[in-house]
Amino acid sequence: MAEVLTFGEPMGLMVADEVKPLKDVEHFSRYVCGAEVNFSVGLSRLGHEVAYISQVGPDPFGEHIRDFLAENHIDNRYVKVEPKYMTGMQLKAKVTEGDPLVINYRKGSAFSHFQPSELDGIDWKGVRHVHVTGISAALSESCREAAGKLMDLARAKGVRVSFDPNLRPALWPDKQEMVRVLNGLAAKADIVLPGVGEGETLMGSRDPEKIADFYLAQGAKAVVVKVGAKGSFVKTSDGECFDSPGFRVDHVVDTVGAGDGFAVGTISALLEGKTIREAARRGAAIGALAVMVEGDNEGLPDRPKLEAFMSSQQ
Repeated sequence: MAEVLTFGEPMGLMVADEVKPLKDVEHFSRYVCGAEVNFSVGLSRLGHEVAYISQVGPDPFGEHIRDFLAENHIDNRYVKVEPKYMTGMQLKAKVTEGDPLVINYRKGSAFSHFQPSELDGIDWKGVRHVHVTGISAALSESCREAAGKLMDLARAKGVRVSFDPNLRPALWPDKQEMVRVLNGLAAKADIVLPGVGEGETLMGSRDPEKIADFYLAQGAKAVVVKVGAKGSFVKTSDGECFDSPGFRVDHVVDTVGAGDGFAVGTISALLEGKTIREAARRGAAIGALAVMVEGDNEGLPDRPKLEAFMSSQQ
């Protein structure tokens, strides 16, 4: 029985084994990627029951993704196979520092054809939290409708909802539509998790408090604004307002997945009854761990590793 539901596109990921332009790379290592995949893996490693809502194609990547979820103790019963379309995939460059080049092959993917009616079969018994990102809404009108419907269903059932904008401008036809849709989805959430750069795009300011005030005015109960290595800024509807420090990272290997790790830490802590201050602190810790290894979710810790890392920097 799942306590958390998430919705999004899982993809096959091929990461270059050599630090070269992608056109020159001959060997790749296979992974599974997707913001919601990372979120699900991270929660599962901390002992939380997660069900993933998605759609893959009838191909080796789709088969591997379903197996990968099961192997990571993620409920894949809502991951349907769409027989007419292929599973999305990514190519990612290997880098020694900074952000790696990522190439998406997801236009017209199996997930982009997901229909909102698929949500009618969801078993809500025991569900305590729903997590949605802005990526799904960029992929198709039906995915956009499904994301909003899932959030509405959760709110109607008294289930807490979190939203991470997770901006992907290249997936949108224009900035104006992206801003309108994502802010509309954020208005359906109890917890909003933007970064300062995302705030600048979505509401016009890099000031963490102004970003928080914007989403609180839309109805959020808590806004946790990610400010990179500095940690986060938190403001809630009941008056809490504070900066939460980050964790030291001696060597950044791969920045992809850091925001997803932050979401894992924040939401897992809240599920365990911890305060929003403790949640933001754990978010920063898992975000830091995520950037220390190659791959999108390989750095997400189990509980002993998380506790050891947090204790080492107290």
